Amino acid sequence: MAKEASFDIVSNADVQEVINAVHQAQKELQTRFDFKGSKSEINMSDEDIVVVSDDEYKLTSVIDILQTKLIKRGISLKSLDYQVVEPAAKGTVRQTIRIKQGLEQDVAKKIVKIIKDSKLKVQATLQGDQVRVTGKSRDDLQMVIQTLKGEDLAADLQYVNYR
Repeated sequence: MAKEASFDIVSNADVQEVINAVHQAQKELQTRFDFKGSKSEINMSDEDIVVVSDDEYKLTSVIDILQTKLIKRGISLKSLDYQVVEPAAKGTVRQTIRIKQGLEQDVAKKIVKIIKDSKLKVQATLQGDQVRVTGKSRDDLQMVIQTLKGEDLAADLQYVNYR
């Protein structure tokens, strides 16, 4: 009797890589002449990155530096959730960037629907903030991964626990 194969679809940013990227961005901020005398800074707490700068224009520049470092470390920008820019102390502006961990429900449901619509002989079930895909054929599971890679989803997907 054929054993069922399965894998999980998750969306988790590597927090250690995010921390490393933040440190690199902080170093670059200290050395760039266009930020001399600026109140620009990047800090990280739990799953949030807080970016502060003199004005929205400079804030955008600081976020660009951060995004470049994140991409170099393999962190997808789809893993970031930008909050509203708000006024901060001493005439500065602040923006909190949340690091998304786990699939959001609407994205997970969309993944399940895409898999069902693909007519492959697999089952997709929601399990908290991840989707488990099971099927008799490993080829079908590979087809699911290829199908999802072709979709433009609002999350960075990883395929784990392949057995």
